[in-house]
Amino acid sequence: MSVELPVPPLAELRRRRSAKWRTHPPDVLPLTVAELDFGLAPPVADVLRDAVEASDTGYSVQDSTLGTALAGFAARRWGWNVDPGAVCAVPDVGVGVVEVLRTLAGPGDAVVVSPPVYPPFFDWVPEAGARVHEVPLARDDDGSYRLDLPALERAFATGPAAYVLCNPHNPVGRVHTPDELAALVRLAQVHSVPIVSDEIHAPLVLPGATFTPLLSVPGAADVAVSVVSASKAFNLAGLKCAAVVTASPATAGLVRRFPADARWRTGHFGMLATIAAYTAGEPWLDRLLATLDARRTRLGELLAERLPQLRWRPPEATYLAWLDCAALGEGDAPRELFLTRGRIALEPGTRFGAPGSGYVRLNFGTSAEILDEGTARMAAALAG
Repeated sequence: MSVELPVPPLAELRRRRSAKWRTHPPDVLPLTVAELDFGLAPPVADVLRDAVEASDTGYSVQDSTLGTALAGFAARRWGWNVDPGAVCAVPDVGVGVVEVLRTLAGPGDAVVVSPPVYPPFFDWVPEAGARVHEVPLARDDDGSYRLDLPALERAFATGPAAYVLCNPHNPVGRVHTPDELAALVRLAQVHSVPIVSDEIHAPLVLPGATFTPLLSVPGAADVAVSVVSASKAFNLAGLKCAAVVTASPATAGLVRRFPADARWRTGHFGMLATIAAYTAGEPWLDRLLATLDARRTRLGELLAERLPQLRWRPPEATYLAWLDCAALGEGDAPRELFLTRGRIALEPGTRFGAPGSGYVRLNFGTSAEILDEGTARMAAALAG
């Protein structure tokens, strides 16, 4: 059996009815939204099939099963000791972040984020009644990104209600180091700024990097909560299940303030699929990571051969490539060029904040053949 996971043919993928495949006309190749093109992990497919056959389509139940499954997965993958009783199911990471922010921020309070960052961060903060305070990532001469700790210290000194961390960081693919996270925790302690850590891409750290859960950092338990999900790694976004994880009485108190009816809003299929992924999906996940590592390497080769005008730094995590297309124009000009001339859809960099001007994000969680087709279309757009 090949180590790499297979991908259905393009014609079969186009029969899918998710956002990735129904947003653009059929002649456009979408390498946009973070959906994987691989088939479901067999344990996930099996549990969903069994539920349908049993007409088991009711409400999800909040018991210890999800917490136990996550605790086992976190211990095996990252050496992270999670208390199963400190795991609260929510419909998705966005809902988890918003509900935590509602408990922390008053109307108009500042919440710090670090662009370029996942676009919904800019929506979650006002949904919770707060306002966004941007502290962009620092960028080194080699194109690598990191937390701008001096700038964050200045921002924290102003007394924001919270900081929303992206760990690993989407779209730049940065895996924050233990030292960086320890420094961030010290700043949070000194200035009494709670951290809400979006760790949805944690299972997608690629060979060459190591994920550090924020709550595993000494001192983080008292100032931070993590929001995790199997949805990105196992392609379960439509099934609606994530979890807020706490590690101290103070942060557990935030979760107790969630709306009483929130327990019924998690998808039953999402809960079943997530538990199956965490308990039996690791062999499939290991094959996925090996496949994505190969795609990352191949994308670098294709960019060098066909699109030398673009610059990039291979991501340490995720299946998302952050491409510097400044040579092609500012704002969304590169994305529009590729779409109109090449009929390939990429995410425009400006969606991730002002530092994304002149960038696009490309999803390489697909087949080698589709990646080849996508870069060929991009090259044709520039040649035309």
